[in-house]
Amino acid sequence: MKKIILFFSLLILISCNSQGKRALMGETAYQQKLNASYKDATKSPLKKKDLKNFKGLDFFPIDSTFIVTAKLIRTENAPTFKMATTTDRKPLYKEFGKLNFTLKGENRELTIYQSQDDLIEEEYKDYLFLPFTDNTSANESYGGGRYMDLILTDISKENTLELNFNNTYNPYCAYNDKYSCPLTPRKNHLDIEIKAGVKVFKKY
Repeated sequence: MKKIILFFSLLILISCNSQGKRALMGETAYQQKLNASYKDATKSPLKKKDLKNFKGLDFFPIDSTFIVTAKLIRTENAPTFKMATTTDRKPLYKEFGKLNFTLKGENRELTIYQSQDDLIEEEYKDYLFLPFTDNTSANESYGGGRYMDLILTDISKENTLELNFNNTYNPYCAYNDKYSCPLTPRKNHLDIEIKAGVKVFKKY
């Protein structure tokens, strides 16, 4: 009898723990990973008071129409420049190229960048940086724009690249003003509502 009681007690405990974690799951592997990292106090950008009440980031519903294939036109001999940020910090970047794609029936273009500081870090040397704003910025999404990380090795032989706007994220400045974040260049504004990816963060 004691074994049966112990067994059911363990089941209840496991069930409660699973329910506690379920709130952070997210709809996709990307959302699950992002929520888990923001919940982790050792690497979360959230302030202590926000972390204490954190149940997960708010996302737009997954929408496959915001997954598009872009044609990459590389920028030859691009100069290194200092990108403006939310602070006096000026990180070094180069324009990597232009991404041309069709979204919601219209031709669009975004400029993609490569951090020169990341080139010396093995973990990030293949990363490309795509910041953008859209017509949800400063309303349903963060006013400073959102970011998308792309990988060099994902560029096809035909110089195409998949853009998944469902997998966009906010700069850390959206959660905590102690961070220094690159400002989205004006030319990277999309005159359309990108209702995909992470929404504006509601602070406590």
